[in-house]
Amino acid sequence: MLKLSLFLIGVIAISSTYAQREDNNYCSKRRSTEYPTKSASLSVGQIAETEKYDVHFYALDIAMNNVVTDVVGTGEIHGTTVVALDSVLFELHSNFTITQIRLDGTPVSFNRAGSAVKVPLNATTGTDFVVAVDYNGTPPTAGTTPFGGAGMTAASSPTWGNRVVWSLSEPFSAYEWWPCKQSLTDKADSSQVKITVPDTCMAGSNGLLENVVDLGNGFKRFEWKHRHAIDYYLVSVSVAKYIDYTIYANPVGAPAPIMIQNFIYDNPATLTNFQTRINETADFIELFYELYGPYPYEDEKYGHCMAPLSGGMEHQTMTTQGFFEKGLTSHELGHQWWGDHVTCASWCDIWVNEGFASYSEYLMLENLYPAEKDQHMLDVHDNVMSQTGGSVWVLDSLNENRIFSGRLTYDKGASIVHTMRYLINDDVQFFNALRSFQTAYSDSTAKGIDLKEHLEAETSVDLAPFFEQWYFGEGYLTYSVRWNQVGNNAYVQISHNSSKPTVTPTFTNPIDLKFTRPSLPDTTIRFNISSNQDLFLLENIGQINNSITIDPLNWVINKNGTIQNDPNLLGVEGNENPGLVLYPNPVEDVLYIKGDKTQYDYLIYDMRGQVVMKGSADASIDISSLSSGSYVVELNGLRKLINKR
Repeated sequence: MLKLSLFLIGVIAISSTYAQREDNNYCSKRRSTEYPTKSASLSVGQIAETEKYDVHFYALDIAMNNVVTDVVGTGEIHGTTVVALDSVLFELHSNFTITQIRLDGTPVSFNRAGSAVKVPLNATTGTDFVVAVDYNGTPPTAGTTPFGGAGMTAASSPTWGNRVVWSLSEPFSAYEWWPCKQSLTDKADSSQVKITVPDTCMAGSNGLLENVVDLGNGFKRFEWKHRHAIDYYLVSVSVAKYIDYTIYANPVGAPAPIMIQNFIYDNPATLTNFQTRINETADFIELFYELYGPYPYEDEKYGHCMAPLSGGMEHQTMTTQGFFEKGLTSHELGHQWWGDHVTCASWCDIWVNEGFASYSEYLMLENLYPAEKDQHMLDVHDNVMSQTGGSVWVLDSLNENRIFSGRLTYDKGASIVHTMRYLINDDVQFFNALRSFQTAYSDSTAKGIDLKEHLEAETSVDLAPFFEQWYFGEGYLTYSVRWNQVGNNAYVQISHNSSKPTVTPTFTNPIDLKFTRPSLPDTTIRFNISSNQDLFLLENIGQINNSITIDPLNWVINKNGTIQNDPNLLGVEGNENPGLVLYPNPVEDVLYIKGDKTQYDYLIYDMRGQVVMKGSADASIDISSLSSGSYVVELNGLRKLINKR
């Protein structure tokens, strides 16, 4: 029994605790599953070849402009063999001409089949090598990303008129503009990007701008260096006529102010229009620094490159963004922790990236714009419930539109982070666990199951049912409530239906009910749910009105069914017949009857209101076959709540 001392309310759950089915190994199956891997052009066998070496460093030295997507230059892959190798395989789109490849500085022959490029290498395990590729050409123009466009796009802003060429490589389009290995789990330790552009333009990329070289012939070279681990799809370039608008954030505990370097369209009206919103980035960094831990790249920068996108892309340390709105800006910034610093280990687990980045929008509102947070979460829930099914975990990781489903990956992903926070029920523990997860998986990759196990270890909360039902499972809840007032007590029956009962028939997360009482303050009580129908006794709650609110703070994705005052709901009344007594209570095996009759008909109900025993007795009832828990015994008009040990 849980007692809320403020209102002296006792809550007795009448159902059994959650018991996992013997065949319930859903999560373990997901851990052992071979995660599908995709490259835009490689076969399964070719992908396996790329896993035989480890990338340490990417270097690009390319020439571009802001008019067309043509790329010319050199790309370097610095790696180490994991096993003995006779060749190194990487990707570069067949649109590009390769003029030369050098292995450790020496020109070598190479084989090319479509976009698969193979360089001969006679090396033992642990051999370092450098492959340098001189290439030129025009990237494909067909839409190859789920966000529209291709790996490299040229377009003009429809609002501001500025011409931009920019990259967007997620999930499989990096090879469409530079030679690389497209593997999520093989992050380069660092990267360098040099971009030569007309001297009327500027070029943004990852890390710190170490140098701008005036080449003296109408061109400049922007030299960027990033000294942190980076995944292939987060390497970026953006070229336009920009101005540099730099501000600073000052998070508590940071060793120095954090630079926020913004490449804004060279249009007087653009900065005027967005300056206030851009300045909010500092507030967001300071907030997430507190919630998630130190900004991962605080020794370099955060920033934005404007491009005519309908949203943004979280390129590491410098997001490519179409406009500035607090939800979008906070989302992309959240990615620097969730997606960049810690990256999903497979596209099946894109939740690690997008679920937490989307929840960052809510946290921003909760802390800085609290009046907007409730409607935001309601809107998110409404979108999730616009269809009945779909899991957060992505089974078809080859389907890019499914990977980036707004309803499932983004909104349901954010919603279940919210529910998980509610389940842990301790914000200090919850955010401490998120911060320690960032430390544990720093500059690495993680699956959803990795996060589950980490949170369990940090909070001692069993998250297996939650992940089975909400992460791997499908659907949402519709709650219905029946209640009956009996004196100063109340009996509350909570039932729920699943929108996808064939996949996830039951959800066992807790749920809050808010009770309005005429002579006492409103009270909210959390009920632990173990089945599709649970009955609870609220002791000393006082009189309640017909006003009961389900999930008043929007913790759980749900719809409201009926809320009904039902005088026929099974209640446990006091002993109205002083000549009839049931004892002892609590009871172990035998319940004794003291009364004026020699024979009694009885019914015993569990806390779902289901009859579990019935019969006739004289002086005692053997209840040794019943499990421990609470029951209602009914005989000769007497209803008595008993507790079996």
